[in-house]
Amino acid sequence: MEKGNFYLIPEGEKGQEIIEKLLENQAMWIERITSFGSKTPEGVWYDQDTDEWVLLVKGRAQLEFEDGFLLDLNEGDWVFIPAGERHRVTYTSFDPSCLWLAIHMKKPGERP
Repeated sequence: MEKGNFYLIPEGEKGQEIIEKLLENQAMWIERITSFGSKTPEGVWYDQDTDEWVLLVKGRAQLEFEDGFLLDLNEGDWVFIPAGERHRVTYTSFDPSCLWLAIHMKKPGERP
């Protein structure tokens, strides 16, 4: 058995992001992401092989999608990002820092 506290936020510096894998099995993995005013570097896009469901538990953030769509997120907002949907983080609040719950789902038959 493993146990933890999701709200026990690690210390970080402005511009830093900490990603912690909380659980993984053959079908998916769950991450806690803490963002301290960080964003994706200019010209960099996430292009993931997995579907991702992400919940902004605390803070404010903005995602940009390759087609130019900007999505503002506030506490409690969630978004489903299909595999291959190019996106980037353009803003995360520093005070309060952003606390995310991300669930990545592997395709059937994909190996961990």
